[in-house]
Amino acid sequence: MAGDDVVERSEREHRPSPIDVHVGSRVRLRRTLLGMSQEKLGEALGLTFQQVQKYERGVNRIGASRLFDLSRVLDVPIGFFFDDMPPEMGGEKNRRFTGFQESQDGFEDDTLHRRETLELVRAYYRITDPSVRKRVFDLIKSLAPTE
Repeated sequence: MAGDDVVERSEREHRPSPIDVHVGSRVRLRRTLLGMSQEKLGEALGLTFQQVQKYERGVNRIGASRLFDLSRVLDVPIGFFFDDMPPEMGGEKNRRFTGFQESQDGFEDDTLHRRETLELVRAYYRITDPSVRKRVFDLIKSLAPTE
């Protein structure tokens, strides 16, 4: 029976942590929203695209300095990677303290993961003229129902 315990513990140790998987999915989300390839992100960080893949799947843990680099390259606060974390993983409801930044509403993951949303965001950021991009933004806002 002791052998079964060792095998079970070994399997548990090789499974990615749910927190690592969540942080990795947030890296992937932001990278995708920016229209950046894994290869380009890897180049910016001095990594291979395979290492970026492992981070995004949660297979490899992201250390503090790497998280700092990711936040800089992806242009988001470090807290972005922990947004929308379920309460059972230590998300918003279990938070015991707050940082110095204002609290942020989390993104609606379902909407941001849709292909249509990603294509729209990519197309929007391909508009090089800031005044045209602002008019497109205003147009979209005017077409949406008011809350």
